[in-house]
Formats: sequence, C-alpha cells, structure tokens
Amino acid sequence: MHMVADVDVQKNIMDANKKLAEKNKKNLEEKGIFCVDFVGAIGSGKTSLIEDIIDNTDDKIGVIAGDIISKFDAGRIKKHDVPVVGLNTGKECHLDAHLVGHGIGDLPLDDIDILIVENVGNLICPVDFELGSHMRVVVVSVTEGDDTVEKHPLIFQTSDLVVINKIDLADAVGADAEKMANDAKKLNPNVKVIQSSLKEGIGLDKIIKTILEKKNNA
Repeated sequence: MHMVADVDVQKNIMDANKKLAEKNKKNLEEKGIFCVDFVGAIGSGKTSLIEDIIDNTDDKIGVIAGDIISKFDAGRIKKHDVPVVGLNTGKECHLDAHLVGHGIGDLPLDDIDILIVENVGNLICPVDFELGSHMRVVVVSVTEGDDTVEKHPLIFQTSDLVVINKIDLADAVGADAEKMANDAKKLNPNVKVIQSSLKEGIGLDKIIKTILEKKNNA
C-alpha cells in the first residue's frame, strides 16, 4: 500500500520567501538602510517617479530595477549617477526575496541610505511576495482607468502609500482621480494617498516627504 501525502506547495514557497525577506531586511537594517518597494502597472510612471526622487533628495539612493528584461529601466536610472542593479525575472511577473537578496549583495551598501526596489510592472503578481522592504508604494495612473483601484484590492490593502499619477491627463481620458483616491481609502483606511503629475511638478514634494517620514520613524 502506497502512502499518499498532500503537500501545500504554495504555502511552502511563501514561507520560504518570507524567511528570505526577513533576512534581506535584517541585512539592510544592519547597514542603516531604509528600503522602499515600488509596485505598479506598466506605464504608471514608476520609473519616472524614482528618477525624480533621486534628483530631488539629499539621501544617498541605490536602486534595484526588476523587470522581465531589466536593462531598459536600469539604464535610465544609471544616468542619474546612483548605484543600480538590474534583475531579470524572465517569465516571472514579480520579484521575490531570493532575487532581491542577490541584488542587495551587488550594491555598495555602505554608500546607500535608501534602497528603492522597482518591481515588475504588475498589480497582481507582486502582492504576496515580501522582499524585505520597510515600505510599499503603489503607483497607479489615471490612464489605466478610474476603476483600476477597486479591481485590484489586494495590492492597495498591502501598501503604505498610494500615488494616483498623471492627474493632468484625467479629463482627456475621462477618469476621476478623486474616485481612485477614495477607492484606495475604502480598501485601506490607513493608507496615505497622494495625487500627482510629474509633468507639472504636482505631488512630488509630498511623496518624498512621506517616504522620509516613514524612514525617520522606522
């Protein structure tokens, strides 16, 4: 008679990822580094926002750029003269703690105050995969439609800051930025929501202030 055992593979994978994420966070904290995980769909403006943060803060920033093919965003970040590591996820639609751990190992940690991790452009896959960050920022553009927030509840429920981006285009695409902000607050009453237009310089100072406040209170 054969013995049959049920193995919860997904649970095992998530448990292993969580342990690696805790290790990543410990390694960063030993160096006094605050880590921010940026998530958002393709075209939401994540990379542009990261570039603007780099150019408008005095903190020493390092970046891990994750993507199916990471060289494009990593190349953009590199032009801002900060240490950056590109992580290729191949067929995977998210980063995981194991990959990020390798990226951390390739960075000059003694020269970094804030580590920004740019996740793969997706509002679904990254939800359950902790990376070892102290803060999660989700960026969503009005051009994705003003029902995008309510269609992707989990990512907003697990975020510390929601950026409603490209509000200058709201009228052109028939989107209601206020609705998106309200939807985010309904899903996560404690989350900070900032409406922004990087093109017009709206909201960037508030975004940077919120990240620095979280860093100082970590």
